[in-house]
Amino acid sequence: MAITVKSEREIELMRESCKRLADVFQNLESAVRPGMSTLDIDAMGEKLIRGHGCIPNFLHYNGYPASICVSVNEEVIHGIPKRDHILQEGDIVSLDAGLIYKGYHSDMARTFGVGEISEEAKLLIERTKQSFFDGIKMARAGNHLFDISNAIDASIKPYGYGIVREFVGHGIGSKLHEDPQIPNFKQLRRGPKLYAGMTLAVEPMINIGRADVVVLDDDWTVETADGSLSAHYENTILITEGEPEILTLY
Repeated sequence: MAITVKSEREIELMRESCKRLADVFQNLESAVRPGMSTLDIDAMGEKLIRGHGCIPNFLHYNGYPASICVSVNEEVIHGIPKRDHILQEGDIVSLDAGLIYKGYHSDMARTFGVGEISEEAKLLIERTKQSFFDGIKMARAGNHLFDISNAIDASIKPYGYGIVREFVGHGIGSKLHEDPQIPNFKQLRRGPKLYAGMTLAVEPMINIGRADVVVLDDDWTVETADGSLSAHYENTILITEGEPEILTLY
């Protein structure tokens, strides 16, 4: 496993890449509403990314046909935007996307409520987000990678939610997916040591029911096996000598 430590120049480029992506998400969040199609979200997202002079890094990645992954309710990740998939009041929608700025990638995900959502859905979204922040308390130089995984697991365990195991976080930089893989569930080993200058995409994917997921016939869309709601929260972060720097916050 070769985890790259970024130079100051690379870190500055990644900061800018992430700043532009955060702006895209801020605009998407304010636009999400009942009656929109998931294809509308994708079209808006791609327009915003290109308007920043950047390239959507998900588009055609391993054959993925869109710029924004739009996953609704029981869809966990990699939902393919469709003209006839219309958001309804009470839905929750997970958006996952990234962009390339001067050769450097950013990646983030958020789950938003569509109009007024149930208390159960609100809690799932809030707790998924909190598990990310609990996880990155351990994302410091000198700690180990799986300290992050174990902290996310400990954050979610009291609620009895399922933590997706088949899909995990990852390193990021001049490639969208770099070493290491970052599980969101408890590990027996501590994993590699963290050093300042590492850039990671930490992304808990949490199901209100069981952890099991299935991949649909489109070979992309991942759903909960039991049909329960799922939430996703991801940021690109920079390991420093002190607190981690969250590069994709807005």
